[in-house]
Amino acid sequence: MSSPHDFDFLHGEWTVRNRRRADFLDPDSGWEEFWATSRCLPLFDGAANVDEIDMPHLGSKGLTLRLFDQESRQWSLNWSSSRSGKLFPPVVGRFEGGRGEFHGDDTHDGKDVRVRFVWSGVRPTAARWEQAFSVDGGETWVTNWTMEFTRPAACGTPAR
Repeated sequence: MSSPHDFDFLHGEWTVRNRRRADFLDPDSGWEEFWATSRCLPLFDGAANVDEIDMPHLGSKGLTLRLFDQESRQWSLNWSSSRSGKLFPPVVGRFEGGRGEFHGDDTHDGKDVRVRFVWSGVRPTAARWEQAFSVDGGETWVTNWTMEFTRPAACGTPAR
């Protein structure tokens, strides 16, 4: 069952290895890789947090606001990009057995998509995030972005 402290692992500084598809909806498109840095600050005694990721390769930054709903025992993850300054529709879900799964609806390149975020491999010095889109209501998924989070002192590779 999710709790207000599910994302406590994310607080602090991170180096992030990104892999994302050239075409988010094409499972055969190639991958590009780049480094980023991220920092996450806790709010509401752990029941909320905000992080900013700096992605020089893309010439942009991203911001995520996470809020824990005490009534539903679920998190909403709300993303914004410095490119648009707009808040994307949230994904909502929870952690179970050390894995967090979150779903929502959005559009990409004019197509309606179902969005899935998964947090896994959570340890004090590492974590993994992945994003997948579905254009068939969740029957099939295209994983289109992954992030490997590592604490800067533990990774041995500076962000580029």
